[in-house]
Amino acid sequence: MEFHHVPVLLKETLELLAVKPDGIYVDCTLGGGGHSEAILKKLEAKGLLIGIDQDKDAINATSQRLAVYGSKFKAVHANYSQLARILAAHDVRGIDGVLFDLGVSSYQLDAGERGFSYMHDAPLDMRMDRSRNTSAKELVNCLSEEELARVIWEYGEERWAKRIAQFIIQKRKQAPIETTGQLVEVIKAAIPAGARREGPHPAKRTFQALRIAVNQELEVLKNTIEQAVHFLHPGGRIAIITFHSLEDRIVKEIFRKLARGCTCPPGFPVCVCGKEPVIDILTKKPVVASPLELKVNPRARSAKLRAAVKR
Repeated sequence: MEFHHVPVLLKETLELLAVKPDGIYVDCTLGGGGHSEAILKKLEAKGLLIGIDQDKDAINATSQRLAVYGSKFKAVHANYSQLARILAAHDVRGIDGVLFDLGVSSYQLDAGERGFSYMHDAPLDMRMDRSRNTSAKELVNCLSEEELARVIWEYGEERWAKRIAQFIIQKRKQAPIETTGQLVEVIKAAIPAGARREGPHPAKRTFQALRIAVNQELEVLKNTIEQAVHFLHPGGRIAIITFHSLEDRIVKEIFRKLARGCTCPPGFPVCVCGKEPVIDILTKKPVVASPLELKVNPRARSAKLRAAVKR
């Protein structure tokens, strides 16, 4: 399958990044390279874009497609949590912009064998980096009922988390749950019929939760945003596209903290911590897809874009 990617909120992202022709940019989630290619088109010979992805399929396919940009483009197979090491390896001390387009890519969803989608019956995998030891199959078959319920509730915000966890435990006592199809059937059995008739696919939230847990997505995001801001030159910009409320909340809170600076308790008459604001937030409210974009790319409906500029 071709690694094709329709970039979400492309025009808005480029405007907020304000790409400089000779700038150095990092796309922390290269994927199919849609955003990266748009940035590369704006770069002149001295410009550089480093594309990072933990999915080897993405790196291989997109490296070939973007090879026409020559030395302006470098692809790195790694998790973006390794940003500091990656920049050091390329002798880069500061950058002009950084982009995160989070979540699962269209290719990963459409490649049924990767186990990300509840619409395809496939091995229960969900690893973005297939060299990882732990897949969704291990979590589903090895976590305790309490841990399963916690993961499904915390990462999926699924109101039926406890019941789904109970049904998973009952099912796996008979035989291991090995495929996405088997898991979907368990989830459908666990959620009462009335609740299944409303809202999205009954397995959507549980699959999201397992994917986040397998890839440790939220922990990695929390630990990397401030690191990325640290490497920005003054006037450099950070843009982050999220696809669910958990990610968006993390981005909003970290941006607010970096824009506030002072961490003294509200009752203090004067600041004693001495912390200065690091960024100015460019998006008071998140940018969302236009009705026109939603017609062309329905997967953009849950996308939210936030951006900031370094002081």
